[in-house]
Amino acid sequence: MRLTVDYTRCQGHTLCAWAAPAVIRLADDDGRAIVDDPQVPPEHEAAVRAAVANCPENALVISDD
Repeated sequence: MRLTVDYTRCQGHTLCAWAAPAVIRLADDDGRAIVDDPQVPPEHEAAVRAAVANCPENALVISDD
């Protein structure tokens, strides 16, 4: 599973980082989501799916490897 952020949509609501803090961090200047490593470890897949489901802007995108 890969996770990417559509930065044209992300508005910095921070809900994703609350759901998946091991995978998603927030930018210091505007609170937008940052994914340092798009490859999601299996143990974090459920949290990432929750983050995607809770993003009000649909800015997070999951894709297959």
